[in-house]
Amino acid sequence: MNAFDYVVERIDGDYAYLKRTDIPEEEEKMVARALLPEEIAEGTKLHYEFMMYSVVE
Repeated sequence: MNAFDYVVERIDGDYAYLKRTDIPEEEEKMVARALLPEEIAEGTKLHYEFMMYSVVE
């Protein structure tokens, strides 16, 4: 199982646009906010592993 780190680039309604931190030239990934931790905001760092997102402190 792969693990990735993201930064929330922007939030638009029910979706957040995430950017991988290890491949900055990759296109943003659109993710439904229902799948993300409730406390996210633009600039929040996230870790994705085992089909779950968690906030990185």
